[in-house]
Amino acid sequence: MNTERHRVRVTLAVTILATVFGSGAGLMLGSGLALRQAMHLLKQETGRLIAEEDATLKETFAMMKQMNSSPYPHCSEAEMAYFRKLLFQTDFLRDGGRMQDGKIECSATLNKADLPAAPMKIQYSMPGDANVFLVTGALQVRDQPTVGLQLKDLYVVINSGAGRRLESNALPFIMTIKPGSGRDPGRLLSTDPLPGDAVFTTEGLVRRGQTLYFTRCAAENMSCTTTHIGIVEALQTDRAELKVCILLGGIVGALLGFLTSLAYRRSRSMEQQLRRAISKDKLRMVYQPIVDLITRRIVGAEALARWTDEEGFAVGPDLFVRVAEEGSFVGALTRLVARQALRDFGATLRSHPDFRLSINVAATDLGDPAFLPMLEEALILSGVQAQSLAIEVTESSTARHELAIETIRRLREMGFSVHIDDFGTGYSSLSYLHDLAISAIKIDKSFTRSVGTQAVTMAILPQILAMADALKLQVIVEGIETGPQAEYFSSLGRPALGQGWFFGYPVPAERFHRLLAEDEKKAQAAIAGD
Repeated sequence: MNTERHRVRVTLAVTILATVFGSGAGLMLGSGLALRQAMHLLKQETGRLIAEEDATLKETFAMMKQMNSSPYPHCSEAEMAYFRKLLFQTDFLRDGGRMQDGKIECSATLNKADLPAAPMKIQYSMPGDANVFLVTGALQVRDQPTVGLQLKDLYVVINSGAGRRLESNALPFIMTIKPGSGRDPGRLLSTDPLPGDAVFTTEGLVRRGQTLYFTRCAAENMSCTTTHIGIVEALQTDRAELKVCILLGGIVGALLGFLTSLAYRRSRSMEQQLRRAISKDKLRMVYQPIVDLITRRIVGAEALARWTDEEGFAVGPDLFVRVAEEGSFVGALTRLVARQALRDFGATLRSHPDFRLSINVAATDLGDPAFLPMLEEALILSGVQAQSLAIEVTESSTARHELAIETIRRLREMGFSVHIDDFGTGYSSLSYLHDLAISAIKIDKSFTRSVGTQAVTMAILPQILAMADALKLQVIVEGIETGPQAEYFSSLGRPALGQGWFFGYPVPAERFHRLLAEDEKKAQAAIAGD
C-alpha cells in the first residue's frame, strides 16, 4: 500500500514537473515565435518605407522637371501660381519655389515676409547634383524634421514627415543621414524624437535594452531607415498564440518544439539559404558597362551577382560573399558566377574578340586547387577564349604573397587578364605590383569622388597613375558618377577605361546586349557620317 502510494506520489510529482517544464517550454516557444513575428514585421515595414521613399523621390524629381519648364519670370506671382497648381496635384509636396545659396527667394505657399531669413543647411548631396536640406521656420511640418530638396535654383519641401505617410505606418520609424565623407549622421524624419545612435546607421537587426531595431540603408539617397518595437509590445501582439503554447506545452511537445524550432532556424539561416540559392541557381547576374574614356564606347562589362533571400529581401554582395567565405563554399559561388556570366555573354565574347568580361573572385579562390581547372572547364564548355575574360582580385586578397603570385602567374599563362580591384585601399609598392604581374588596376571609387576637391586622396591620384604608367598597366576608373569626373580622367592624355553610374547602372544581360547594340549603331553612324 505504501509502495503504491509512493508510486502515485512519484507519478504525480513527475507529472507536475513535466507540466511545469512543458508550460515553461511552451512560454519560451511562444515568446520566440512572437519575437520572430515582430522581426518579420520590422523588416516588412522598413522595406515598405524605403520603397515609399524611393517612389517619393522619383515623383519629386518628375515634379521639379515640370517646375523647371515654367514659362513665367522667376519668382513672379504668375510663376508661383504655376507652382501651386503643380504642388496641389500631389500629396507628398508641401511647398516649392526658388532658392539661391541655400536661401529661399520665393515660395509658392508663403508670403515674402514669412520666408525663413537664414539659409537652409545642406545635409548632403545626391547623385544628379541634388542637395538635401532640413527645413526650418514656417515651412517645417509640425515639430518633426522636414526635408527639402534643391536642384539648381529650384526647391521643394517633401511632406513625408506628416500626414497619411506616418499615420498609416504600423511601427514608429526614424530616417537618418548615412555617415560618410562630408556627412554627419543625423535625423531627417521620425515619428518620435529618438536620440542619435549608431543603431540607426547599422544595417540589420539590433536589440537595445527592451527594444528591437531593424535598419536598412539605401545607396541611392544616402539615407538609412529604422523601424522599432518594444519587446513587451511584441509579446502582447500575439497574446492568444502565447496562451495556446503554454496550455499545450508538455515534455514531448516542448522537446519536439525545441528541436523543430532549432532545425527551422538552421534551415532559415543566411548560410543555409545561400547554399540552397547556389545549388538551385537562384542568384541573378547583372552587368555594368566598362567604357573607353576617350571614345565613350562600351568595351567590356563587369559581372555582378545579386541575391534576394527567401523572405524577399535583397542581400548585398559584400555580405553574402563574406558568408560564403566563412562557410567555406565561396568556390561554389564563383563557379556559379562564371557559368552564368559565360552563358549570358558567350555569343558576344565569341563574336567580339576585343570585348572583355570581368569576373570577381574571392581571396580564398586564389588558394583553391579546383579554381583554375574550373575556369578552364567553363571556357571549354562555352567556347570562349581566356583572353576574353578578366579576373578581378581585391588588393587585400593578394596579402598571401607567394600563393597570390603563383595563381596570378598561372592565370596569365592561361591567357586571362588579371585586374587588381579597389586599388589604393591597401598598400602596393612598385616591386610588389611587378611581382604580381597583373594586367590592370581598378582605381577605387574613393579616389574618383575626390576629383575636384581638396581631399588627400586627390593628391595621391597622380602618383597612382604614374605607378601604372611605369609598370605599363591598364587603368580602369571605378565609381564615375558625374561628367566632371569623366572629363578629368579622359583629359589626362593617357588611355583609360571607366565605369560607374554616369555610364550605366548594372543591368540584366538582355538589357546590356541592347545597350551594346545601340552603342555599335552609334559608332557605325559616326563612321558613315565621316
